[in-house]
Amino acid sequence: MKITSLTENTSFSPEFKHVHGLSFYIEAKNHKILFDMGPDSTFIDNAKKLGIKLENVDTAIISHGHNDHGGALSLFMDINKNAKIYVREDIFGTHLRKDTNGFVNIGLDKSLSSSDRFVFTTDKLKIDDELFIFSSVKGRKHFSKSNGVLYAEKNNEIQLDDFTHEQSLVITEGDKKVLIGGCAHNGIVNIIEKAHELGIKNIHTVISGFHLMIPDENKSEDPALVKAVAKDLIKFGSQYYTCHCTGIESYKVLKEAMGNQVKYISSGMSIDI
Repeated sequence: MKITSLTENTSFSPEFKHVHGLSFYIEAKNHKILFDMGPDSTFIDNAKKLGIKLENVDTAIISHGHNDHGGALSLFMDINKNAKIYVREDIFGTHLRKDTNGFVNIGLDKSLSSSDRFVFTTDKLKIDDELFIFSSVKGRKHFSKSNGVLYAEKNNEIQLDDFTHEQSLVITEGDKKVLIGGCAHNGIVNIIEKAHELGIKNIHTVISGFHLMIPDENKSEDPALVKAVAKDLIKFGSQYYTCHCTGIESYKVLKEAMGNQVKYISSGMSIDI
């Protein structure tokens, strides 16, 4: 299995573009997968440099309804005419970020939602023996205060987001299980524990943003909370690759606590598992 970062906040080298967002291209045994698309054409430009043909993707997944992960959805649909796109059933809802000037729309383009290419998922979906999608994470251990600026419309009211629109992917190849996430708004520890509840244990590798910062304020999560996250991640025994909304300062705290058990993945980088 090979996982390549096509979009991330930083670049592996100057030849690759970067932007605040996330997109992974994954070559598994039976599938060519695009997990998230970032906010713009960055994923396309970097894919071209790497010789990755996005038109050959057979499975696309959007982790949640924020535009830094699915803002480039229409660009992907223009390039690739065949791949099914797996999204949570409430992904096209109203999603907002609150800043000093009020609410800012950070949702996806609702006009795309009528396409017959979407597969709307619920709490879990087994695509086949290789791919499994799950959501409905209820745990709130080490819940990031950075989520406090994120809202969604529920029952015609603007409320703090409960992140029911967030989902994660598990890829199984032989005896190895790899968990792929987007921002882990529900908390990376809670997501892994949910996977365990579903019988997915001994996860070899976890790749995801950990949402331990507020991007627009460049404000990192309390180091004490980050250390608590690290302590639990160490116990799970997986190899971790993080990025994007984890934030560089929080990553440094994780790195100090976890050593080589955690690494950073930037635009243009690939991981072979």
